[in-house]
Amino acid sequence: MEEFALLFRQQEQIDNTALSPKEMEKLAQKWESWVSNLKEQDRFICNTRLAPFGKVLKPGGIVTDGPFVEIKERLGGLFLVRAENLEEATTLAHGCPILDIGGSVEVRPLFQY
Repeated sequence: MEEFALLFRQQEQIDNTALSPKEMEKLAQKWESWVSNLKEQDRFICNTRLAPFGKVLKPGGIVTDGPFVEIKERLGGLFLVRAENLEEATTLAHGCPILDIGGSVEVRPLFQY
């Protein structure tokens, strides 16, 4: 079994404040159900959310506000999951609720050291 990162991205203008409380509750339930399913399959390793701000360090010691202020989407968080291969990890990502609000999931294998 290999390990993969599922990176959640969403458009900057798509904001959870645009969702009604009922829509937010429904979305939260979808996240809970999706994560529970991953855990039941022993595919879930861990997760974290990222703040929508930070700093970017560039060559020469240049520090800018970030992250990645020049793009229109933001990286909101990530999960680490177990899967047999990239195709299976991508299949696990299909149920991700970020897709319901116009976001995307990037699936990346982790190097084993």
